[in-house]
Amino acid sequence: MDMTDLLSTVERIAREAGDAIMTVYAREFSVEEKEDKTPLTEADKAAHAIIVRELNALPQGIPVLSEEDEQGFAGPDADDRYWLVDPLDGTKEFIKRNDEFTVNIALIEQGRPVLGVVIAPALGTAYLAAEGFGATKVDQNGVRYTLQVAGRPEAKTPWRVVGSRSHPSPDLADWLEKLGEHEMLPMGSSLKLCVIAEGKADVYPRLGPTCLWDTGAAQAVVEQAGGRVETLQGEPLSYATPSEKLNPHFVVWGHGSVHDT
Repeated sequence: MDMTDLLSTVERIAREAGDAIMTVYAREFSVEEKEDKTPLTEADKAAHAIIVRELNALPQGIPVLSEEDEQGFAGPDADDRYWLVDPLDGTKEFIKRNDEFTVNIALIEQGRPVLGVVIAPALGTAYLAAEGFGATKVDQNGVRYTLQVAGRPEAKTPWRVVGSRSHPSPDLADWLEKLGEHEMLPMGSSLKLCVIAEGKADVYPRLGPTCLWDTGAAQAVVEQAGGRVETLQGEPLSYATPSEKLNPHFVVWGHGSVHDT
């Protein structure tokens, strides 16, 4: 299966998971609390079951690391590949019913996300990316658009900064002061990275905790659209050590050259 076929297959799987999520979203649902105090719903569980079943059925036999089954992951395969899955990213947004939640599926090879699918089922949109394919948005009417980041803002133009709805950070104010004139765009889940890929925002500083599965799929979308996802030291955000689930602080830039920052 080539990368384009694989991307199409993963899109189908993610959409199936999204349909299961929307079935729960349409009615009353219960909310549990996991050991790390984060919420868990029936929708998380239903999407996880579908994605893991379908990925495990693929002929590649690539192992799956899902947020909802960390213990079931034995490590990357002999070619240093694994699937990285967040069955429902933005569970807090799901509970608030503000529609800003996603299904995230990424293929990691040698520590890098080389394929990513982000489905926003309540919005009817999808973001797809793979090396050799580029990045595409599929809107609620099924129309497909090639994604391209906006580039560095022109002089005296405010930076369009994406921020988290559910995870404000005390370090953010200092970072923004150094950035300069800016306007904020609040957003939930991995959609924060996707709006950078779309060119609708310029930068997303994340100075609070995230996990690998929160970012992998959307990082592929950003990078294939010409942007960067980097640690505060300027290194690409890496997935080479999946046993360390927490990401360092990072910044998503809507332009490609480090010299433009």
